[in-house]
Amino acid sequence: MAKTEDRETDSGIEIKPVYTADDAPGELEPPGEFPFTRGPYADMYRGKPWTIRQYAGFASAEESNRRFRYLLERGQTGLSVAFDLPTQLGYDSDDERAVGEVGRTGVAIDSLADMELLFASIPLDQVSTSMTINAPAALLLLLYELVAEEQGIGPEKLRGTVQNDILKEYIARGNYIFPPRPSMRLTTDLFAYCAERLPAWNTISISGYHIREAGSTAVQEIAFTLANGIAYAQAAVDAGLSPDDFGERLSFFFNAHNHFFQEVAKFRAARRLWAEIMRDRFGATNPKAQALRFHAQTGGSTLTAQQPENNIVRVAVQALSAVAGGAQSIHTNSFDEALALPTEHAARIALRTQQLLAHEAGGTDTADPLGGAYFIESLTDELEAQARELIGRVDELGGAVAAVEQGFIQGEIDEAAFRYTQQVESGEQVIVGVNRYAEDEPEQIELHRIDPEAERRQLERTARVRAERDAGAAEAALARVGEAARGSENLLPPLREALRAHCTIGELCNVLREEFGMYDAQRAP
Repeated sequence: MAKTEDRETDSGIEIKPVYTADDAPGELEPPGEFPFTRGPYADMYRGKPWTIRQYAGFASAEESNRRFRYLLERGQTGLSVAFDLPTQLGYDSDDERAVGEVGRTGVAIDSLADMELLFASIPLDQVSTSMTINAPAALLLLLYELVAEEQGIGPEKLRGTVQNDILKEYIARGNYIFPPRPSMRLTTDLFAYCAERLPAWNTISISGYHIREAGSTAVQEIAFTLANGIAYAQAAVDAGLSPDDFGERLSFFFNAHNHFFQEVAKFRAARRLWAEIMRDRFGATNPKAQALRFHAQTGGSTLTAQQPENNIVRVAVQALSAVAGGAQSIHTNSFDEALALPTEHAARIALRTQQLLAHEAGGTDTADPLGGAYFIESLTDELEAQARELIGRVDELGGAVAAVEQGFIQGEIDEAAFRYTQQVESGEQVIVGVNRYAEDEPEQIELHRIDPEAERRQLERTARVRAERDAGAAEAALARVGEAARGSENLLPPLREALRAHCTIGELCNVLREEFGMYDAQRAP
């Protein structure tokens, strides 16, 4: 007989040799009904397939624009913008701290001139755009709105998402600028601004993806992501916004990781928990505000540099978990991303993976295809229970902001990451091609190369913007932003006018640094 030793998921959930009806008691509610375990919409993908949203951006705005159009021409249905590290940290490309990083991990955006090039020949009323940007999220959204205005498109016609999730930067990713509390002000100012001007825009993508990438378990990914969501919702309520209104525009971003069945259950458990949180904590009665909608990206940290073509299989399985778990949009990683930014060849395979799942694998045929499976229902219940308990521990500390300031969430993730690393190093956790089934000779694959002249061209364009703008108008606009930061008014209108005056991202973030200060993780608990 086959050996049936003890097994468990990365969250410590014991996996039994077989599951029966006793492990999954209770009736299943239909998809589209509270608590939305089986999906936020009644007909799910039969009514509308998930959005294929491939993450892209590198080097200059011109080169990224070409990659966007390449993907759109091959069937991508939504844009997802990757920004380089200086942009994410609020530095211009010609800042001395940006040397060598311009355009490396995404596209460099310093001013309105760059954003115009990034979306050239792409009608913004015909695409949905996601922007992975957090600390300076308001600035990039305003630039997007200004580009649409130049195209003759009103803000009410713009669809998409700005990540705008600063709490997970302190927790897992490190791309913060200001301390947590003024950062939360920027987040809620963006909520209010969009409620008035961009009603179809998702104002935040509350991200568990990066929490999982930092080494968390599936339970921690659910719990800490929803705890952050609670903090954002409470801040919005405190700012006078209605949960039934802003709740419609909240979205989430989860990792599609390796354990297929746990991932399907994770997505279902997260929806159930969030529906109860919005109803019971915040009194939301609007079903659209109760229903958790999410984007999924396959696990970047699961990609291996060894035997990189194995990543094609990993990505397909992970993406299928997102489909079976009811994602509203999906990004599939390219197989070469453990080595470099994706080549067009690798990006096309990643895109075709989603198209195969949609059109050949039956991915759009029925809602919640694994609903009712004894194993899936048991995992869903276990993940929900453990995540609920962990959210309670965050509550006891005063909520997510306080838990971040005290270092609790960061410490929990660090411990989980350490345990996982130990398991890989001991061979208890098998990584195919790395600690088992390894090959002596490394595979040779084509790698994407960034044009070394791209950084020089970017610096020249930023210098030209400063030289050609109305210097007096720019200086006055920067002063107006500083005045607004010292008060309590919504910061986005003065920021928008400063960007219109061709002030740069770095200049505006420097004004806010002077008023808000900078977060120093070394001095945090």
